[in-house]
Amino acid sequence: MTEKRGIIVSAIIFFAITLVLILHRHFTFYSSYDQGIFNQVFWNGIHGDFFQSSLSSQLSTNVVHNNEVPEVYYHRLGQHFTPALLLWLPIYALFPYPATLSVLQVLFVTSAGIILYFLAREYVDNTVATLISISFYSANAILAPTLANFHDISQIPLFVFTLLLAMEKRWWWLFALFSVFILAVREDSGITLFGVGVYMILSGRFPRIGLMVCTVSFSYLLILTNLIMPIFSEDISKRFMLERFGQYVEGEEATTLDVIWAMLTQPWLLLRELVTPLDRTIRYLLGHLLPFAFIPTIAPGAWFIAGFPLLKLLLGKGFSVLAITIRYAMGVVPGLCYGAILWWGGQGILTFNQPLESLTPRPLSRKFRRFWLFCIGLTLFFTLTSNPNRTLYFLIPDSIDPLVYVSLPTQWERSGNLYNLMNRIPKQASVSTTTYIIPHLSGRREIIRFPALELRNDQREVETVEYVLADLWRLRRYQVAFDDDLARLKTMTAKIEAITDEGEYGIIDFREGIILLEKGAENNSQAVNNWLNFKAKIRPILQRED
Repeated sequence: MTEKRGIIVSAIIFFAITLVLILHRHFTFYSSYDQGIFNQVFWNGIHGDFFQSSLSSQLSTNVVHNNEVPEVYYHRLGQHFTPALLLWLPIYALFPYPATLSVLQVLFVTSAGIILYFLAREYVDNTVATLISISFYSANAILAPTLANFHDISQIPLFVFTLLLAMEKRWWWLFALFSVFILAVREDSGITLFGVGVYMILSGRFPRIGLMVCTVSFSYLLILTNLIMPIFSEDISKRFMLERFGQYVEGEEATTLDVIWAMLTQPWLLLRELVTPLDRTIRYLLGHLLPFAFIPTIAPGAWFIAGFPLLKLLLGKGFSVLAITIRYAMGVVPGLCYGAILWWGGQGILTFNQPLESLTPRPLSRKFRRFWLFCIGLTLFFTLTSNPNRTLYFLIPDSIDPLVYVSLPTQWERSGNLYNLMNRIPKQASVSTTTYIIPHLSGRREIIRFPALELRNDQREVETVEYVLADLWRLRRYQVAFDDDLARLKTMTAKIEAITDEGEYGIIDFREGIILLEKGAENNSQAVNNWLNFKAKIRPILQRED
C-alpha cells in the first residue's frame, strides 16, 4: 500500500478538484448544449425512448439544411452511434440529473488513470508508473475535456487502458469484451481499436489476434456508417462527413467510403491537409507530448496506437479538430501513454520487434525526473490559464480587451434567479430556452433551443412550446467581445418582441435580464415594466452594427 501511495493521492486530488470545478461550472450555468443533449438522451432512455432527443433533432440535417421542425422522437444514433451509454443507464436511473453525467465523466477519467498505473507496472517501477499516471491526469488533452460538458469520448481512456492491460495479462475474454465496449462508444472509435491491432501485428507480439482486431474494427466502421446509421437519419453523409472531410469530395453528401477513396486518389491534397495549418499542427502535437516529457516522440508503439486517431484529426477541417482542450483530443492520449510505458520498459526503435520480457527497463535519472516534473507543471500552467471550457470564469476573464469578466457573487446571484424562474415551469411542459439553461431543463420530452418555438410531438403534430425562458443578461455581458453573442441578442430580442406584441405569449416574470414567457398567458405588469426598462438600456447595443 505504501508503494501505491503516489497513485492513490494523485487520483484523489484529481477526482476532488475536477469534481468540484465541473459541478460548480454546471450549477452556475456554464454547462451548455451538449450536456443537455446527453441528459435528454439518458432521461428518454430511462423512460423507454432510447437514444431519442429533440435537442439532437434540432442539429440534424433535416432541420439545419431543410428547415424542418425538430422532432421529439428523433433517434440520435443517426448522428453518433453510442450504445455504450446504456452501460451507465442504471446509475442515471438512480440519480436522474444532468449533474450525474458530470460525476460519471470524472469517475471515468479518474479510473482510467488508476488502470494506467497498473498497466505501467507491467514494465516499469513504481516511480515511473506513478509519473506516467500523473502526466495523464495533468495532460491538457485530458484535464480540459474532463472539465467540459459530458461527452462519450470520456469513456475511451478507461476502455483502452483496460483493453491493453488485458492484452498484457493475456486475459483474452476481457480483451474481447472491452473491444466491444470501445466499438460501442461511437462510430469512429473503431479507429482507435484499429491502431491497437496494428501495434499487435507490427510488434510481432500477437499478430493473429491483431489481424482479427484490424479486420473487425475496420469492417465495423464501414458497415456502421454506410448501412446501419443511415437507417436512423441522413446526418452521417449529409452533415458530419462533409463538415469534417468535405474538402476531399464534391457534392452535397458523401459516405465514409467516398471520403476514403477521395483521400487515396488525391495524395497531394492529403499531404497538405496533414500538415496545414503548420503552426497549429505543431502546437497541437507539442501540447500532446509535453506532459510526458516528449518521450512518446521516440516510442514507436505510441505512434502505431495514437497515430490513427491523430491522423483522423489532422486530416479533418474545422477549428475543433486541432483544439487540444476539446474532447476529440482525448482519444489520442491512451496511445501516447502506452508508448511511454514501452519506452521506459526498454523498447525503442531498434528493439521494437524484440520480446519485451528480454528488455531492461530504462533508469529514471534525478535530472530527467526534474525535467519531467517541470513539463507536467508547464502543462498544468497552460491548461489552467487557458480557462478550459470557461470552468475558471470567476478567476480568468473571458476577454481582456475589452474586459469581459463575471465574478462569483454576480453569477451566484444570477443562478438563484435562474433557478427560481425554472421552478415555475412544470416538469412535463414543453420549453424553448437559451443554451446555458438547456442542461438544467433537459430532463423532459419536449425541449428546444430558443429562438425556435416549434417542434413535432409524439402524435406527429407540430406545436409551439408552452414556455420560453431566455437569459439575455449573459448575451448583453458577452456581446462587447463576441460578435456571435451580439447577433443572438438582436435575434432573440426581436423574437420576444414579436411573440409578445402578437399576444401569443405573455411575460409572466422578468428578473435581471432573464425573461419567462408562457403561451397564452396574461402579461404581468411588473414583469412588462422590467422588460421595457431592460430594452431601453440595451437599445444602443441593438442599433450597433454586427
